[in-house]
Amino acid sequence: MIGHIESFRRKLQSNKLCLGSAVTFTDPAVTEAMAGSVDFMWIDLEHTALTIESMVGHLIAARAGGVPGIVRIPSGEIGWIKKTLDSGADGIILPRCNSAADVRDFVSSCRYPPMGTRGFGPRRVTEYGRIQAMEYVTWANRNLFVIAQIETAGALDEIDEIVAIEGLDSLVLGPFDLSGSIDQLGNINGPVVTEAIQTIVKKARDAGKFIGCGVGSDPDFAKKIAKWGVQWIHVGCDYEYVRFAPDTIFRQIRGKD
Repeated sequence: MIGHIESFRRKLQSNKLCLGSAVTFTDPAVTEAMAGSVDFMWIDLEHTALTIESMVGHLIAARAGGVPGIVRIPSGEIGWIKKTLDSGADGIILPRCNSAADVRDFVSSCRYPPMGTRGFGPRRVTEYGRIQAMEYVTWANRNLFVIAQIETAGALDEIDEIVAIEGLDSLVLGPFDLSGSIDQLGNINGPVVTEAIQTIVKKARDAGKFIGCGVGSDPDFAKKIAKWGVQWIHVGCDYEYVRFAPDTIFRQIRGKD
């Protein structure tokens, strides 16, 4: 099958901390260049100018680089889910989940019957028809990495119900939006947000779900949440890395470090 999600799962199951980068630029050379340094690529359709066409380019580059391409879609609208999965995403993230009902509907749309209601129309993921339909259905229901992003007060309130949803593989934290949703905007290191994050991590791990997090290029925060039990973390994104290198190197050349 297309992709590398099975090896990613094995890493998580063996308690390896998996680190990745978010993609915001359209050029698939970004993913090609970073694939050798990461455990996964987070391809972000929610906050960027990426289209389905540019997403496919990144998925192809991720596959060639030996890492899974995990796509955050803009919303749970069925058209986004179908196009993303049938184009070959190894994993799919629903942002801004507000309730267990939102997550349940999303998971159902990602799984084929009898597990869910996903419509059948895969293209790239069946090697353009070389893989038989039912073989792919079985593989997808077992291996597709389905993720709910917990970043609202509503999802936090219903976290016990969310972690019990069958067919949901992982939660992923959105610390900044979560902080805003609980009247602590930007205070991601404060006690209120810390308690919320630790609660989500514990609930996920206790329920046998994987737990990830999306953060900026802040190694100290990433190390801290890893100690709390977060298993996979996207740390920063392409434009941060592009900015960071000249800022750092030029400062060193000018003797300012």
